[in-house]
Amino acid sequence: MNKTSEQFLKDLLETPSPSGFEQPAAKLWRAYVKDSVDELSGDVHGNSIAVLNPKAPFKFMLAGHIDEIGLMVTHIDEKGYLSTAQIGGMDPALLIGQRVAIAAEKGPVFGVVGRKAIHQMTPDERKKNVEMENIWVDIGADSKKAAEKRVAIGDPMVVDVPCRKLDSDKIVSRATDDKAGAFIVAECLHALSKRKLNVCVVGVATVQEEVGLRGAITSSYTVRPDAGFAVDVTFASDHPDTNPKKSGEVKLGKGPVLHRGPNINPVMEKELLKIAKAKKIAYQVTAEPRGTGTDANAMQLSRGGAATAVISIPNRYMHTPVEVVSAKDLDNTIKLIVEYIAAHPAQRDYRP
Repeated sequence: MNKTSEQFLKDLLETPSPSGFEQPAAKLWRAYVKDSVDELSGDVHGNSIAVLNPKAPFKFMLAGHIDEIGLMVTHIDEKGYLSTAQIGGMDPALLIGQRVAIAAEKGPVFGVVGRKAIHQMTPDERKKNVEMENIWVDIGADSKKAAEKRVAIGDPMVVDVPCRKLDSDKIVSRATDDKAGAFIVAECLHALSKRKLNVCVVGVATVQEEVGLRGAITSSYTVRPDAGFAVDVTFASDHPDTNPKKSGEVKLGKGPVLHRGPNINPVMEKELLKIAKAKKIAYQVTAEPRGTGTDANAMQLSRGGAATAVISIPNRYMHTPVEVVSAKDLDNTIKLIVEYIAAHPAQRDYRP
């Protein structure tokens, strides 16, 4: 990654974009790719769609979802404290003591997640799991009226943490699931704009993946891809308390993860492995015995179907404020996708 890419990734990761409220991050993404693509548009759902070589009949779609998990204001009590519900899914225990940023109409409102102090809990209370019903958000308001001047029911929020480097290779941030994927799609568009293409490439920063692959469903229907990749994250198994027998052996820094299973077209699977080996790109393989919970699932089932694969970035601590990925893996994922598409013929029969 060069300095421009690093700054774009940092800005993307730090810009709040819970599902349904992706507009600020989508605006960043479109601004970043606009000078490299032939066509750029957004749809009524919020998907951002960028096109290279639009006259080619064969369409190859790249999808990375730009939304993240978050919270939403559901109630304001008489003392000005906020109750929240989850947008997407996370362990409520991770929220205790966190700072949050609320995307309110007049600008960001900052708060903290509160809970009864451990000193005041009974022994039984200490043993109970944390539930959304027994935590709250404190924005410093002294009354419901004061809080309502700053926030409203339905306002989204995210945990307010910065993107940081752990070392020269490891990046820690919330929302690498899957802004790292949206970042890779943008970088692939930049690189492919400088290559001779035999196919039309459609890069999509999809929305609302965390609440049901919704943006991939609508954008795939519109794009009508013949084939495509979903770029997402997958569970790393190189940290304590993981079971590689269930999730596979996945390590940070060892390359993108390719998958085998019903969501992966077998012809595409073989071609990906061929390219990775020919170009000496590090990769890892895991088994996916059913439809994946990624945009590739929606893409594969759109209209009459499309040939799909998932290319995944190893990710530690998924759906927490401290997701960790490797910059080396991001670079190798970009290289693999670019080389695959640059070598793609004008037509390919993906029928098994």
